[in-house]
Amino acid sequence: MAGITAHSSPASAHQTSLASTSNSVRGIIFDIDGTLADSWNLGFQATLTVLTDYHNKNNEESHTPETYPLTSEDYHFGCRYTTPERLARHVGLEPGHPSFESVGEDLGNKFDDYYVQLVDLKTAGFYDGIGDLLVKLNCGDEGVQLGALTNACVEYAHAVLKANCPQYSADIPSSSSNENDDNSIYQRFSSIHGANSVPRAKPFGDGILKCCEEMNLQPSQVIYVGDAPTDARAAVDAQCRAAIGVLWGSNDEECLKQEEGFKVLCSNVEELGMAIEKYL
Repeated sequence: MAGITAHSSPASAHQTSLASTSNSVRGIIFDIDGTLADSWNLGFQATLTVLTDYHNKNNEESHTPETYPLTSEDYHFGCRYTTPERLARHVGLEPGHPSFESVGEDLGNKFDDYYVQLVDLKTAGFYDGIGDLLVKLNCGDEGVQLGALTNACVEYAHAVLKANCPQYSADIPSSSSNENDDNSIYQRFSSIHGANSVPRAKPFGDGILKCCEEMNLQPSQVIYVGDAPTDARAAVDAQCRAAIGVLWGSNDEECLKQEEGFKVLCSNVEELGMAIEKYL
């Protein structure tokens, strides 16, 4: 696919398949890992633990998580897939292999059970500035609705958003520490979904469409923000108003600029806020 220049909005034949810009943007749906939350090491370490256990049960030669042959680069690349597919690929299986789905599902369930319970502010805290941005976007009569869609399990999505509560904008102080407080990040999300709560995970647009339905919005009124090629493709498939890519997650600019679905790529949270603001 043809590349795009970072921080710009070039026209392309593929981008014209996105929905009409006649409706104002009333919702922002965010990916979680690598977009909202700096959680890559949590996922990486949990992956090593699950893969080591699988390897040791099926091979004479044993490994520890520290010696298991999976690099951080391998992990980051795999994050574009759903958890079961990612883990099946990590153990050397490819789609079409007779055991691909069954092994992936088994490893995915073990991974989810293990790593969701490890979520906290230390392992899955928001990137600096994200909490403020979310509150400001949702604040007041002119605020937009917030949604979250991850290719991890939906239980993980809820855990991460709850772990980051309460996190308030510096402009909106609060003395409460209750996650159910009206100002809390978690309560500001109108729709939260994962790969196991939608018909088809990203790169299909099903999850975005489900979020839009729960937010009572049309896809043409929604921006999707993510850090992976599958995020751009899901936004195109759902016919979102636009997709915005962020460069602090699992994929670099060279990778994401190949995705014509991303109308703009942002290097930091300030740039993301400005990019979103242009649509509001």
